[in-house]
Amino acid sequence: MWCVENSPEKLKAHRLKPVPHGRDMTEAEQHAMPFIEKPTRRARLRRGIFLLPSLFTVANLLCGYYASIAALVGGREDFDHAAKALGIAILFDSLDGRIARMTGTNTEFGVQLDSLADVVSFGIAPAILAYAWGFRYAFGTNGEFHQLGEFAWLCCLAFLICSAWRLARFNVKGMEPGGNKNFVGMPTPAAAGVVAAVVHSRHYSAPINDKNWAIAWFVLLVVLGGLMTSTVRYYSFKDIPWTRKQPSIAIILLCLLVAIVWKYSEEALVIIAGTYAVAGLILHIVRFLRHRLLTRTA
Repeated sequence: MWCVENSPEKLKAHRLKPVPHGRDMTEAEQHAMPFIEKPTRRARLRRGIFLLPSLFTVANLLCGYYASIAALVGGREDFDHAAKALGIAILFDSLDGRIARMTGTNTEFGVQLDSLADVVSFGIAPAILAYAWGFRYAFGTNGEFHQLGEFAWLCCLAFLICSAWRLARFNVKGMEPGGNKNFVGMPTPAAAGVVAAVVHSRHYSAPINDKNWAIAWFVLLVVLGGLMTSTVRYYSFKDIPWTRKQPSIAIILLCLLVAIVWKYSEEALVIIAGTYAVAGLILHIVRFLRHRLLTRTA
């Protein structure tokens, strides 16, 4: 039988057995030698395709790490560099999953790696940036603002916990039931984008140096954390057929939007991030009121 006569031990012993000089191998000996398949070009390309989404995820993680370090340095330009790094991280995060779906290389490993990278880039990094920009720069060395410091790090901690909560819930429950049109709760990249956009909008001036504005800033972090853990629906843009042929007007509008963001990034990014955050909440209130009216008339 094959399992006895051609066991791995016998094949190994037969492979190591020297062939006497001057004698050709018999047909049985040739068939007994195991066939070792060489890696084909397609297999190597497949491994490269699997690496491509992970490279974007690692780039996202790198941006989050750099943003944290720049925020800890604490200079005006460092804060702006940290905000820009968060913006680039959002871009990488939007590309890694899309590339994985386009190339058919979705893996459980990639999903977990992406979630861990998002905790760093959209949880830890914006929390550190918000704390350093809103409190440490102006009040960190003044003992009179000790209570403000405690309030600041508690708000930043709440933001971090809510972002981790939001990512864990997404891994378990996914998108809105019945489709992938809407997210349940504000996405963590959008919440981090609000923090980054506000910091970037004031990079020509000093960070927050007024106590009242500092309190409002940290309250905003708590509000963003609440939106992340809420059931408010936010549009995901995943149902847009980006790979299909688009109307010319759509291409023109997209190019115009990119040009506006490039030229007037301070104002444009705040408007875009704020509009996205508020739009989901407004639509949620409208749906709630409409549902109440329908139940009353029924």
